[in-house]
Amino acid sequence: MRYSTLYDVNSRVLNQNIMRRSQFLKSLSGTGILLAASPLLSFTKQEELPLDKKVVEEFVRVSHGQMDKAVAMLEEYPNLLNAAHDWQQGDFETGLGAASHVGHKELARYFLDKGAQTNIFTACLFGEITIVKAMLTAFPKTLHAKGPHGFTLLHHAEKGGDEAEEVKAYLMALGATEMRVALY
Repeated sequence: MRYSTLYDVNSRVLNQNIMRRSQFLKSLSGTGILLAASPLLSFTKQEELPLDKKVVEEFVRVSHGQMDKAVAMLEEYPNLLNAAHDWQQGDFETGLGAASHVGHKELARYFLDKGAQTNIFTACLFGEITIVKAMLTAFPKTLHAKGPHGFTLLHHAEKGGDEAEEVKAYLMALGATEMRVALY
């Protein structure tokens, strides 16, 4: 009898422990969800509105040479830095692209110093031969890439003046001849 009583006591304790464990796990599942979601709840909702297309268009337009206006707009709307305007039918252009193809090095440098996404066109403008060679070695068809409005790498090197003379000669040695090509 005594053995059976000890068995009964152990059984009862075991059942209570199982019940406590089950309740513990159930309470954790709710807490776990709250803990997992807490980082999401701690952030304030940020503005999710896209940039106004007219503001982007104006920024790209003034980036063709009106440095004061471009700088002021970028200060007011920092997200304009890499925003692109579609002039129609996929002719996309950023502020950096605009400054680069007109040869406005000071404005292009300003955008780069702010963290603008650079590309091979801008590297040609600044005579960055090491970058241009590496890009064209890795991606040879880029030699005939179309920039904004169809301006080519050779055009950008030409706009770079003396600083880009080595790049211009390199592009021509590879077969580049066009300054501007039709987009379509």
